[in-house]
Amino acid sequence: MPLDPTKHADWEIAEAAEKNMKTVYELGELLGLEKHELLPHGHYVAKIDFKSVLQRLKNRPDGKYVDVTAITPTPLGEGKSTTTMGLTQGLGKRGKNVVAAIRQPSGGPTMNIKGSAAGGGLSQCIPLTPFSLGLTGDINAIMNAHNLAMVALTSRMQHEFNYNDEQLAKRGLRRLNIDPRNVEMKWIMDFCAQALRDIIIGIGGKDDGFMMRSGFAIAVSSEVMAILAVAKDLKDMRERMGRIVVAYDKSGNPITTSDLDVAGAMTAWMVEALNPNLMQTIEGQPVLVHAGPFANIAIGQSSIIADRVGLKLGDYHVTESGFAADIGFEKFWNLKCRFSGLKPNAAVLVATIRALKCHGGAPIPVPGRPLPEEYKSENVGWVEKGCENLVHMINVIKKAGINPVVCINAFYTDTDNEIKAVRRIAEAAGARVALSKHWQYGGEGALELADAVVDACNEPNDFKFLYEISTPLRTRIELIAEQVYGADGVEYSPEALNKAKKMEADPEIAKLGTCMVKTHLSLSDNPNLKGVPKGWKLFIRDILTFKGAGFVVPVAGAIKLMPGTASDPAYRRVDVDTDTGKVKGLF
Repeated sequence: MPLDPTKHADWEIAEAAEKNMKTVYELGELLGLEKHELLPHGHYVAKIDFKSVLQRLKNRPDGKYVDVTAITPTPLGEGKSTTTMGLTQGLGKRGKNVVAAIRQPSGGPTMNIKGSAAGGGLSQCIPLTPFSLGLTGDINAIMNAHNLAMVALTSRMQHEFNYNDEQLAKRGLRRLNIDPRNVEMKWIMDFCAQALRDIIIGIGGKDDGFMMRSGFAIAVSSEVMAILAVAKDLKDMRERMGRIVVAYDKSGNPITTSDLDVAGAMTAWMVEALNPNLMQTIEGQPVLVHAGPFANIAIGQSSIIADRVGLKLGDYHVTESGFAADIGFEKFWNLKCRFSGLKPNAAVLVATIRALKCHGGAPIPVPGRPLPEEYKSENVGWVEKGCENLVHMINVIKKAGINPVVCINAFYTDTDNEIKAVRRIAEAAGARVALSKHWQYGGEGALELADAVVDACNEPNDFKFLYEISTPLRTRIELIAEQVYGADGVEYSPEALNKAKKMEADPEIAKLGTCMVKTHLSLSDNPNLKGVPKGWKLFIRDILTFKGAGFVVPVAGAIKLMPGTASDPAYRRVDVDTDTGKVKGLF
């Protein structure tokens, strides 16, 4: 019998479930993989040779395509990964051939506040320890590839400073005239290290590099990570890698990784990472883990490759988008589906009574502190008020031509009256509604959700993008701000406005997609504004260019690309049993 999640920590439940895991060979047989298509990393984790699978199954019809998104979460998260695992288990209980795809966790939140995003309770992805601590090395490959570009840039700047044109020519180099005040990229690492956001590098003599202002962002915000998420194959990845803009010259022209002769070596680091990772739910359904995470500061999607593989191997493929529908689903809708050419059959909108109470007026929970007492007693009024956010997100998904399935992700403390209020309001807004108790009961608790998703997948939809790729950049930003976030318009910093005008005049950049960077804790750019804020304008402070990934990145509000570590981070409770070598304390 599985452990009771009301009495045991996630890592304890995962450890107990891992005693009965399928081996990767059993998973491969379940999926119908050929022997050479399974690339084991031990007994319980593997990579899949996606190129072979997609070629072999190119004539097999795709399965049903389901995206999981959510309402605006509290800082504690509202269980999208848990729901993705629970739905996959529920479909499995109904006898469906189902595959899931989730994002690989970042070491930042794993060792900080949010945890590893493996799910929770009886709906988890296992084995938990490798999932949480580096998996098969994809993020390490991303860090090496990205930072190699920065090595190439900074060493070139040093040599151009130290040598004249003739001396450079003898070394096979031409002068790029890189502007040290206009460097697009920073270094990356996969922890939340606020002390490294802004730094000075190159201190010392002429042999110690070019002295300049620099900094670090978190690894998952890297354009290399975005390329892993959207690339269709190795050739496509190599071409995208060469288009990455690292800096600008003193005339304002872009300096790319191709100009620095480093794109090939960067791609070499990424060859193995291009294959998706194979794991499983607690109940043994296959899970593909690839690319991600962070939809607030990145694209926030599992990879297109993982979805294409899952759609060929399963009759149902459940994929997850980061954070709420205003950012994660919006990017799934207008970026991922545009790049992949795939059309979703259904979308699941996760909501919790806890988050609805927060949007309705309850105190905002603080990670690492006890949940406020107000969340432990019934308050239908707060729930009904908070449903304004839920209805807003239902309407966002409807703009894509999809009628969503609202999943009430049940906590055992929720009351019948609160659940009835959510069901009534969501159904009045035109959505299917399912109560799901997958956290407490696994797949058995997700049967109502599974049935609703099957029904939704059998219903035709009119999927369409919010904007055409020919739509001018500022018009796109306004459409997203007004139609998705509910803003009254957009304001720009002078720097962002100048960049936007230049991008609109550049025919290459004008055809790129738009990947917004915005807080996940509010529909607005202010994380403290809950519910559905009124009377505000979206402030764009900067716009970055990700030519390799294929989009521009407007940065809204005060959000940082390097999060900070809190005063009571998760690493304080992570340890190792020195007798068995097992890791404990992960969640």
